[in-house]
Formats: sequence, C-alpha cells, structure tokens
Amino acid sequence: MRLSNPQTQESVNVPAPNPSWQIKLLYDGECPLCVREVNFLQKKDAGRGRVAFVDIASNDYSPEANGGVDFETAMGRIHAVLPDGTVLKNVEVFRRVYEILGMGWVYAVTKLPGVGAIADALYGIWADKRLALTGRPSLAEVVSARQKRLECSTEGRCRLE
Repeated sequence: MRLSNPQTQESVNVPAPNPSWQIKLLYDGECPLCVREVNFLQKKDAGRGRVAFVDIASNDYSPEANGGVDFETAMGRIHAVLPDGTVLKNVEVFRRVYEILGMGWVYAVTKLPGVGAIADALYGIWADKRLALTGRPSLAEVVSARQKRLECSTEGRCRLE
C-alpha cells in the first residue's frame, strides 16, 4: 500500500495491516508435482485469495518477504507463512492449507497422537527424494544454478558455456 505524506508530497510503502490471505504457501514452481498440487489448490481457493501462492523458483523470490525462509531451506521442505509471521513446515503446511480451503478432513487423521509424527517422517523421506523422483538435479546443484542465474541477472557477469 502506498500512502502520501501531505507535508512533503512524498509517498511511502507501508505493509498492508491485514493481508487478505490466511496463509502464504511457498512452493517450487519448477517441480511438476508441486505445480500440479498448487493448480488444484488454486482451483479450490476459487479466487478468494485465502492462500497466497509464492513460487520460490522465481528470480524475484525474497526470503525477507516470506518469513525469512531462504531458497535452499524452502527447497528442502515445504513451508508456509501465517499473517503474523509464523513459519510452518512439513505436513502442518498441508493440514493448514486444506483446512483454510474447507478440506481439512483430508489431513485430519494427522492430528491424532503419533500419526502426525509418522506423517512428518514419511513426508521427510519424500522431500529428500523429491528432486530425483521428478528428474531434477540434486539440491546442491539446483541452489548453485540459481545462484549463478541471479548473479548473472544482477551483476551482468554472464557468459555462455
């Protein structure tokens, strides 16, 4: 939101006091399975804006605007940010997003004692193997390629190989 200072005629950026979204979902826009899930969730959101979808693979992804979650951390496990700045990760993200979209029953069983820990452990195995299972390079290679791409675009240090 931009506000004008009547005395100086300058405008300043001020964060919106009450964002319209209830949860900000950080997802990998280069992961075909992640994009499929996001497309499904966007349809369920039906333009209501309850979920803000943030593509961490985008060159303009900003950890500062997303709970301080850096690219490498976000690539390792799914994360979400609540309007108060609380950062969620693992199965808790899915549980909250689905609840907000009126489908909480899908992950309700993970609230049972012990089941949540098992679900997080299974999700951790999936997250560790996600890149390889989707035919992508290792996390270290993805992070390195991103860093090179960002340096190229911001410092003009590009070269063809």
